[in-house]
Amino acid sequence: MKKEVSIVGAGLVGSLLSIYFARRGYTTHIYERRPDMRKGKAEAGRSINLALSDRGLLALEKVGMADEIKKIAIPMHGRYIHHADGSHAFQPYGKQGQFINSVSRSALNMKLMDLAEKEGIRIFFEHACSGINWQKNKIQFSGTDTTCDFELLFAADGAFSAARLQYQLQHDQFNYSQDYIDCGYKELHIPAGPGGTFLLEKNALHIWPRKDYMLIALPNLDGSFTCTLFFPFEGPLSFASLDNEEKVNSFFADAFPDTVSLMPDISKQFFQNPTSSLVTIRCFPWVHEDRFALIGDAAHAIVPFFGQGMNCGFEDCRVLDELIELYKDDWKKILPEYQLLRKPDADAIAEMALNNFTEMREKTADPQFLLQKKIEAKLNERYPDKWIPAYSQVTFSPRIRYSEALQRGRKQDAIMKEVMKMQGIEKNWEQGSLLESIISRV
Repeated sequence: MKKEVSIVGAGLVGSLLSIYFARRGYTTHIYERRPDMRKGKAEAGRSINLALSDRGLLALEKVGMADEIKKIAIPMHGRYIHHADGSHAFQPYGKQGQFINSVSRSALNMKLMDLAEKEGIRIFFEHACSGINWQKNKIQFSGTDTTCDFELLFAADGAFSAARLQYQLQHDQFNYSQDYIDCGYKELHIPAGPGGTFLLEKNALHIWPRKDYMLIALPNLDGSFTCTLFFPFEGPLSFASLDNEEKVNSFFADAFPDTVSLMPDISKQFFQNPTSSLVTIRCFPWVHEDRFALIGDAAHAIVPFFGQGMNCGFEDCRVLDELIELYKDDWKKILPEYQLLRKPDADAIAEMALNNFTEMREKTADPQFLLQKKIEAKLNERYPDKWIPAYSQVTFSPRIRYSEALQRGRKQDAIMKEVMKMQGIEKNWEQGSLLESIISRV
């Protein structure tokens, strides 16, 4: 029976996965291509703040770490919409008491690495995977003559996984696709006010929806906000067209006037911070025999518009652990079942994340869309077992599979499209007879 695990990648998923294995008595080593981020200055401009929701929290709770992670997170109870005309609106995410959590990617990663090391796990930094010998079960690392044996190997090294590439190059019939959207992102920063005060509403995810692009802002513990501009790469209004400081300043004054005083150095930030791409990666198979598996972004990188990339990766760890329990460490059964369960769910959340981009940048400012959300919230309040909004299924219902949420969401959306065409819906939407007729179609 295999009791030694090697993990390529000490990111969020790799670190959490190692803790799961340590708790089950596996000797676990992690190999990370980067230097130890806890010993150097964090690289600015390359990390979208993360939204930790119930799926991720459930995975952390299973190893008793949710409370520890909550200490470095800020609850966000809804979207705070900044309209183009200067008006504001708050849109709750779910029912009273439901919220997602803003957390710094780097702070969370460092915390998980600390917790992994407390479990006795060794992390080997500056070990970049450059080759895998599948016949001898050995991993080669670039820059050194180091090779390491493995019994059970997990690739948790991100969207452009080196371990996945080695698998892809040496095995037939491996399906792989990467799809970029036509928008990129740039991280920006709103500093804290005097005494570490928050210059925007603290417990909200802020969105400036502008149809073809948007700006978002998530709170940090020090009173600052991490902002992300999602913007076309090319076109009349794009990263390519904003090619000098005057154009940048003019654009922000016109598109996001209430941010100008919050980011007085916006043009400096704009050119200092990198512009990055957004990709969806799909591949199959995820596993090889009883000794190798892809996990997290290495298996299913998605765009960030549903806030589920990390949560999905953490859920991979939880589901895998449940299968270890079910099949009593029989990896010939565990890995095929892991792939069978997680692949449809990963494909589903990838689709929903792409769809949610349209919702965030366009529909959150649309009165008809907001009315639809009110109707759905009323339906959920009156018929909680029959109607759960798609967002709540994904974000606040961790025992509903992503694939199930996608199917339910499609059916409900089709019903609501017909409902929103009804004459006088704006005045009659709260009528009990209307709500009953909607539920009868579910």
